[in-house]
Amino acid sequence: MLLARVAEVSRQVAAAPARSRKIALLAELFAEATPEESPLVIAYLSGRLPQGRIGVGWSTLKRVVPPAVPPVVEPALTLAEVDAALDALAGVAGPGAQAERARRVGELFAAATVEEQELLVRLLSGEVRQGALDAVALEGVAKAAAVPAGDLRRAVMLEGALPPVARAVLAEGPSALDRFTLRVGRPVQPMLAHTAGSVTEAVEALGPCAVEEKLDGIRIQVHREGERVRVHTRSLDDITARLPEVVAVALEAPSESYILDGELIALDPDSGRPAAFQSIAGRVGSRTDVGGARAALPLAPVFFDVLAADGEALVDRPGRERHAVLARLLPADRRVRRVEVTAPDDPAQRSAAERFFTETLARGHEGVLVKALDAPYVAGRRGRTWLKVKPVHTVDLVVLAVERGHGRRTGHLSNLHLGARTADGGFAMVGKTFKGLTDL
Repeated sequence: MLLARVAEVSRQVAAAPARSRKIALLAELFAEATPEESPLVIAYLSGRLPQGRIGVGWSTLKRVVPPAVPPVVEPALTLAEVDAALDALAGVAGPGAQAERARRVGELFAAATVEEQELLVRLLSGEVRQGALDAVALEGVAKAAAVPAGDLRRAVMLEGALPPVARAVLAEGPSALDRFTLRVGRPVQPMLAHTAGSVTEAVEALGPCAVEEKLDGIRIQVHREGERVRVHTRSLDDITARLPEVVAVALEAPSESYILDGELIALDPDSGRPAAFQSIAGRVGSRTDVGGARAALPLAPVFFDVLAADGEALVDRPGRERHAVLARLLPADRRVRRVEVTAPDDPAQRSAAERFFTETLARGHEGVLVKALDAPYVAGRRGRTWLKVKPVHTVDLVVLAVERGHGRRTGHLSNLHLGARTADGGFAMVGKTFKGLTDL
């Protein structure tokens, strides 16, 4: 497939206001692509490079973007050629690397049409904004392969990513989905929650439910198979080597095969109140124990769900049954606090749920999660059977200043400086934002 075809669909998807039209455009493109090309199509339309960061920034791009490099007239650049060129770019290192990257980028752009150059610039600068997010791409693949979107979504959740599933189902049809099953050792996308305005509202929506503490930490997924333990983040990154304390806890469980879902937090040893999220993130993000960080901020895993145990996948089991397995695997201090509302119309149970919410906030946590007791674990989705309730605080801010852009934003306005009114009538800056703004 030519890169020009992907660039064309990228423009069409960006201009299409209706989700159904976006899906149709993507389905047509996936039907044209070979199964081997589909992962690249998904990556490019979603604005991701399979190679990750390749060391090409705006300082390099601004030298080669049109009209600095005369574009070709007829498109001939294939996806395979682009992928190979980006592989080569990712491998450039050592003395003279910057000049060599610039040379290779120039060669790539010299083989591209104007439209292809524009897509390459957006890909390399991280500015692909055509709305072809994973959910829309998934439905496009489902339509092209003539499989139910729900079946494809389940396979993707169990595999952890769309590209390998798309390659298989586009090549082999619906039967390929059978091979994607839950396996200990392979991380899956976590289940997420929608919001509710209050605990009472959530209970009324869900019926029999559990009200659990919502901890402000790092979401983790722990896999154990025998003596082998792996710890993954919400984005499925492997952070096992940074968390020996989590590995130690995992090895204490009376089972040698399981998948746990939980949160990594830090508690003050005296007050029992949670440490700030930024402190936890800094500890987890550090690849070395700089200055005795582990001793200064010991982390504690706390779990709220189990996806598999003792060779059995549990994701389709009701929440109450999964929690019973979790309680068998872990002591109370390794599980989130919770109360169950088995009779939603009982005023006493509703009052207990509201009181639990208040007590959770008093302990320094950010809110609660209300979960239907009969709901399965729907990985990779923001399910309506999990509802989060947090206090909402709003504040009126004013724009104090705006920065002039640099790099790819040269000639445009950039970050806005926001301020709040102070007691003496002046303003104090409280932060900056660029969210929601475009280059137009």
